[in-house]
Amino acid sequence: MTGPPPHPSPSPHHPEQLPVEAVLYEAGFPVDLLTEGQRLVLSELTPQELTLLLDVKNRLDAVGPEVQAHGEIAGGALF
Repeated sequence: MTGPPPHPSPSPHHPEQLPVEAVLYEAGFPVDLLTEGQRLVLSELTPQELTLLLDVKNRLDAVGPEVQAHGEIAGGALF
């Protein structure tokens, strides 16, 4: 990733004021690797959609090491 897109300073009480692309980058999404069309779709997310997407990513990240460990131990046979 080359770095987050430029954005205004966030307010700690209103993170939704950041551009969606910057929020996603800071959450670990590789937005710099996306096409312009994909970035456009993401930029049009509603605050509720963005919250849901971040929640899903957090839950996937929380189980990521467990799934990765099973994949390494069982050769991916279980997943």
